[in-house]
Amino acid sequence: MLTFFKKIFIWWNQDTIGTRLKTIFFGKYIGKDSFGNKYYESRSGKRWVIYANEIDASKIPVEWYSWIHFTPNKIEKDHNLKKYDWQKPHKPNLTGTESAYYPNKNKNVNEKKYKSWKN
Repeated sequence: MLTFFKKIFIWWNQDTIGTRLKTIFFGKYIGKDSFGNKYYESRSGKRWVIYANEIDASKIPVEWYSWIHFTPNKIEKDHNLKKYDWQKPHKPNLTGTESAYYPNKNKNVNEKKYKSWKN
């Protein structure tokens, strides 16, 4: 019962009932990415994504980012981007989490970056 109310009222966790109905009636399934996000397109050309877990726009990989923003390129046809050995896998924005990047994490923050010439 709680899940039903979440679907109706809480739009920031998952897709709502309205989005689900629009997807069922007007959406054509295009594909799925490595995170489990599903991509749809309407007959009029509008494109949208149904996120697998938490809604976060930074969880869209580069091959689908170009598709959803109508950026024409060579990967738009098959959505399978050939990754090179030196390329890292896509990560969502980790700001505000335990895995966030902190530049002074291992350094002493109170350490001065200069030395004064007067003692």
